[in-house]
Amino acid sequence: MDVRALISAFNDAWNGHDLKHALELCTADVVFESTNPAPDGRRFEGRDEVREAWRPVFEQLEGRFDIEELTVAEDLAVQRWRYDWGSGHVRGVDVIRVRDGRVAEKLSYVKG
Repeated sequence: MDVRALISAFNDAWNGHDLKHALELCTADVVFESTNPAPDGRRFEGRDEVREAWRPVFEQLEGRFDIEELTVAEDLAVQRWRYDWGSGHVRGVDVIRVRDGRVAEKLSYVKG
């Protein structure tokens, strides 16, 4: 799977609230850096830690991520997104590193 197709499938898993599939698209040693707590977020390493970090997010998702722009350079993808829910929205950026056709690193940043 090429990087664009992987990122598309990964985003579909998020919008489908499918934690299992999102994790299947990640390497076993995936790294995730969250947007909180401020100012630097928190780092999670490996599928088990990332699963526990993402579980409450997936359980509480009530809206949709729309990708505003996706830029891919070899094994690196940068996507600007907007997350809309009933009463509002937030915008952010993910920096995603791909290795062997899977998400190896997801660094998330949010405005506001």
